[in-house]
Amino acid sequence: MSTGKRLTEYAMYFKRPIFLGLFFLTGAVFTELSGPFIAKHIIDEHMELGKIEAGPIAWLLCLFLMLAIATAILRYFMFIYLQIGANRVVQKLRQDIFGHIQTLPIQHFDHLPAGKIVARVTNDTEAVRNLYVQVLSNIATGLITVAGVYVALFILNWKMAMIALGLLPLVYIWMILYRKYAAEYNAVIRTKIADLNALINESIQGMPIIQAFRREKQMTKEFDEMNEEHYTYQRKLLFLDSATSFNLVSTIRLMMFAIFILYFGTKSISGSAIVTAGTLYAFVDYLTKLFNPITTIVNQFSQLERSLAAGSRVFEVLDISGEKVSEDTMPRYEGHVFFDDVSFAYKDNEYVLKNITFEAKQSETVALVGHTGSGKSSIMNLLFRFYDPTKGKIFIDGVDITSVPRQAIRQHMGIVLQDPYLFTGTVFSNISLNNPRITREKAEEALKAVGGERVLNLKKGMDEPVVEKGSTLSSGQRQLISFARALAFDPAILILDEATSNIDTETEEIIQHAMDVLKKGRTTFIIAHRLSTIKNADRILVLERGVIKEQGTHDELLAQSGIYRQMYQMQAGSLNRKIIV
Repeated sequence: MSTGKRLTEYAMYFKRPIFLGLFFLTGAVFTELSGPFIAKHIIDEHMELGKIEAGPIAWLLCLFLMLAIATAILRYFMFIYLQIGANRVVQKLRQDIFGHIQTLPIQHFDHLPAGKIVARVTNDTEAVRNLYVQVLSNIATGLITVAGVYVALFILNWKMAMIALGLLPLVYIWMILYRKYAAEYNAVIRTKIADLNALINESIQGMPIIQAFRREKQMTKEFDEMNEEHYTYQRKLLFLDSATSFNLVSTIRLMMFAIFILYFGTKSISGSAIVTAGTLYAFVDYLTKLFNPITTIVNQFSQLERSLAAGSRVFEVLDISGEKVSEDTMPRYEGHVFFDDVSFAYKDNEYVLKNITFEAKQSETVALVGHTGSGKSSIMNLLFRFYDPTKGKIFIDGVDITSVPRQAIRQHMGIVLQDPYLFTGTVFSNISLNNPRITREKAEEALKAVGGERVLNLKKGMDEPVVEKGSTLSSGQRQLISFARALAFDPAILILDEATSNIDTETEEIIQHAMDVLKKGRTTFIIAHRLSTIKNADRILVLERGVIKEQGTHDELLAQSGIYRQMYQMQAGSLNRKIIV
C-alpha cells in the first residue's frame, strides 16, 4: 500500500474533525466567491441606468464587509478543526510506532542505531503532522477555491472559462516533473537527518571515549561531511522550488491575462458582442482568486514531498514484523533448564553455538566461562528468548520455551547485566520499574538483602533522584540497584551476566554473601571472567568457540588440567603479581 493511502487511512480515524474543518472551509470559499457575483449585478444595473448612486455602493461595501467577516469566522473554525484532526492523527501515529518498537525483536536493534529510531518517532512524525496541518489545509482550500472559481467562470462566460481550463494541464505536467526530482531529494534529506541524529546520539553516549582518545576533531569532521551532504541536497531542492513554484504560476498568470486581452481585443475589432463591464470585473476578480490558490497549491508540493518521504520512513518501521506483547501469565515454574543439541547463528551458517547440550536442575548454580566470543552471552540470549535457536530445543520444566509467549516465559526470570541500565526516576522506580506488585517495603527488603546500605544511606534514600543510566551513582551503587531489581521480582531463574566485573572487592563480598542466601529456590546462571567468583557453582561449563569443552565443579575442572585450569592459574598468577607489586 502506498504511503499516501496509508496516511489517508490514518486521517479516517479522526474524520469527524477533519470533515468539519472541510465543511467550514467550503462555507468560507462560498462566501468569499459570492462577492464578485453581487458586484457584477450592481455594476451592470447601474451601467444600464447610466448613473452611479451612492446608496447601492454603500450597501455593496457593507455586504462585502459582512462577507469578509463571515469568511473569517468560517476559516477560524476550519483551522481549529483541521488542527484538532491533524494533532489526533499524529498522536495516534506516534503511539503506534512507539508501541510497535516495543514488539520488535532484539536483533532489529542490533542493526539500527538508536538515533535513527528516535528521528523516525519525532522528526519524521512531525513532518507528517505538517502534512495534515499545513499541506492538507492549504491544498484543500486551494482545490475547493479553484473548483468554485471555475463554476463561477462557466456561469459568467463559458467560452472564456474553457480558455482558463488550459491552465490545469500545465499545472499537472509541472507536478509530475517536480515529483520526479523532489521525491529523490527529500528521501536523501530525511535519511541524512536520521544519520545526523544517530551520530549525535552516538557522540553523546561515547563522549568520555571521544575526549579520552582525543577524537573530537575526527568526530567533528564526520559530522561536517554528513551535514555537507545534507546541505547539498537541500540546495538542490531549493533550486528546484525557486525555478518553479511562484515563478511558474506568475508566468502562467501573465500568459492567461495576455490571452484574455487578445480575446477581448479581437472581439472589439470585429464588432462582435463583448461581455458587459460587470462580467469583465467579475472575470478579472475570479482570475485573481484562481491564481492565488494555485500558487498556494504549487508551493505546498515541496512540503507534500517532505511529508510523504517522512511518512514512508515511519511506515518502514511499522512494516517490520513484530510480535504482539502477550498478556498471558503462567504459574511460577521450578526452573529446571535443559538445552537439547542447540546450535545458533546470528547470520546464516555462521554458528556461534554448536550442538550445546547441558542441564541445570532446580536451585542449581551453573557458571559459564570462556574467552571473549566463546558463546556465553549467546546462551543467555537464547534462554531469555531474545533470539530463538537455529537448531535444537530449550526446555524449562519439560516445556519447549518456543511454545510459550516470550513475555510469559520472562515473567519468572531476572537478569543483572555487566553494565546495569538505570532509567530516569528514583531508586525505588528503578527497582520496581513501576510494577504495582513491587511495594516500597518489598523494594527496600530486596535492596537490604543485597547489601544496599550504601544506597539507602544516600540523602533521600529510596527517593534519591536517578538520571539516565544512573551517571550520578557509583558503579557499585548501580549494580546493587540492579541486583535489588532482579530480586524484587523473585525470579525462578536468575541470570548474572558479568554482574560482578565492575564492582570493587568490598561490594563483591557483600553480593557474594547475599547471593549465597538468595539463590536458594531459584536456578542461577552466572557468566563470569573472574573465576574466583564461581568456585561454589554446582556446575561450570567451559566454552570455546561455541562448543562446551569441559564441564564439572571447580575442583573437578582443576583436576582435569584443561582449559579451565589454565585460565584459573593465569588469573591467580596475575592476582599474585598485583599483590607483590
